[in-house]
Amino acid sequence: MAKKHNKVNPEDSRNIAERNFEPENYTGNTQFDKGMAETHEQVSDDYHEGTIDRKLKE
Repeated sequence: MAKKHNKVNPEDSRNIAERNFEPENYTGNTQFDKGMAETHEQVSDDYHEGTIDRKLKE
């Protein structure tokens, strides 16, 4: 039985790839908004935490 491949529209991919985080993502209902808000939170937490060895900059 042959596998069915879903083709992605290149224009749709380009539209998503060109988007950036916006504060409105925290209140959005789409999967994209939720993902951007969660990723922003993770990056922000890591940035404020310091270096990988947990040493904060002085």
